[in-house]
Amino acid sequence: MSVNPADSPVLGALYGTEAMRACMGEMAFLQRMLDVEAALARAQARLGIIPAEAAGPITAAARAERLDLPALAAATRNTGYPVVGLVRQLSALAGPEAGRWTHWGATTQDIMDTAVVLQIREGLALVRAELLAVNAGLAGLARRHRGTVMAGRTHLQHALPVTFGYKAAVWLSPLITMVERLDQLRPRVERLQFGGAAGTLASLGNQGLAVQEALAGELGLALPDIPWHVARDGIAEAVSFLGLVCGALSKIATDVILMMQTEVAEVAEPHQEGRGGSSTMPQKRNPISCEYIVAQSRGVHALVPQVLAAMAQDQERGTGPWQTEPLAVGQAFLLTHGALAQARVLAEGLVVDAARMRRNLDSTGGLIVAEAVMMGLAPMLGRGEAHHVVNHACDLALARGIPLAEALLADPKVAERLAPEAVAQLTDPAAYLGSAEAFTDRVLARLG
Repeated sequence: MSVNPADSPVLGALYGTEAMRACMGEMAFLQRMLDVEAALARAQARLGIIPAEAAGPITAAARAERLDLPALAAATRNTGYPVVGLVRQLSALAGPEAGRWTHWGATTQDIMDTAVVLQIREGLALVRAELLAVNAGLAGLARRHRGTVMAGRTHLQHALPVTFGYKAAVWLSPLITMVERLDQLRPRVERLQFGGAAGTLASLGNQGLAVQEALAGELGLALPDIPWHVARDGIAEAVSFLGLVCGALSKIATDVILMMQTEVAEVAEPHQEGRGGSSTMPQKRNPISCEYIVAQSRGVHALVPQVLAAMAQDQERGTGPWQTEPLAVGQAFLLTHGALAQARVLAEGLVVDAARMRRNLDSTGGLIVAEAVMMGLAPMLGRGEAHHVVNHACDLALARGIPLAEALLADPKVAERLAPEAVAQLTDPAAYLGSAEAFTDRVLARLG
């Protein structure tokens, strides 16, 4: 029975994705360890270190579905690691002649670490593909709503007008950067770990470096300058990157949650029958995707410190920190991919109510453009006096429940200098967007 909801047959539907489970699950890990063992045999056979005829049977036997899992579990419980039992079974499956050449010159951590790197490589590819899909969806929102004027909010209060396209571009920009970060970090993360008992490859004599290079080539991994079994920055960087992705997604989800409130109602998650419903309130359409973006992101953020703490490896083989990584790495990838999948639902299907945005924008009767009026009056009155005049007009508008334009024209200092048409222009939110559209275009240009 599963303890973690992300791995359960029922609640698992809410967390992660099946693709990432297949990538980061235990059977995938066992197969990747076997892949490393088979690649090692091929590399060493090519170099003449083991008999050439041994590589074929070892490779053919390296299939996770052929393993006796209960026996492997018993061996793992006894030794503390799965590799001893796995190599024993692989050797038996390969036959007595070939089997005696398995795991030649390697150590447990070489096999486990490199297997994890192979999983991470596949996991990062899944993350990248989903990121690109989310980015494409957000770019579509930014293009379509480049000129859709709405209230910008600071401290949850009306601040200045923006466009919804600008808001979508603010969401998009960090995620474009995430793709750049991902591409930059992969060479640092997708590296072979092969160092033998203490990282010196002493058991292979003067052939150690040749085996290392050949094995990296077999697996398509970068060749590190030195074995990194007690230098865990690559894995820590990968998981920290997932934390950054989830932070950016959490910002989007939080904004959408706030904009979906009944009193605001400017956007809505795409609706399907029964989605986001309540067991007692038939009218409810809850922000389900947003909630699971936030939940999964918080899960990832709780795992990042665990992986960073595991960098404190002692001497030439860690006594505990390394063993904490499996509790975090797979779950971080699973939850991140789940958050991205939910973000894709938003990016590709968000329902935008431009009319409601305009009504909310106009709900303060033009007070949202008080800064625009002040800046417009400043050349005539001086900045200090303009601030005083506009502040007084805002107070009057609030006290009487009248539009800001009407309150301004009630002041002789304004009425004597500006025609009603000019005041109307100054109090038009669409005329005070600054560089919002230009900023949106800049972000979109980054996508090419």
